[in-house]
Amino acid sequence: MAMDNGHQAGPRGTVAWVKSAYSGGGGDCVQLQPAGGGVVVRDSKVPDGQVLWFSRSEWVAFLAGAKDGQFDHLIGLIDNEAA
Repeated sequence: MAMDNGHQAGPRGTVAWVKSAYSGGGGDCVQLQPAGGGVVVRDSKVPDGQVLWFSRSEWVAFLAGAKDGQFDHLIGLIDNEAA
């Protein structure tokens, strides 16, 4: 099944959307669900909004980079934007 970015999130089968335990209870979460041989990602504040789809290899590469700390510098940039 081919997936394209920009599809509406809505119901996607029987697999529940999941989020990180680090998200807290504020409703500002990124949610994930397997789909089309990859992963779809949505913003929990807009559950019926559009999703982004990533292939398995893209998702594995992203997770490896995140675990390796390759994106940690973005937190400082976000903090600077808010100041």
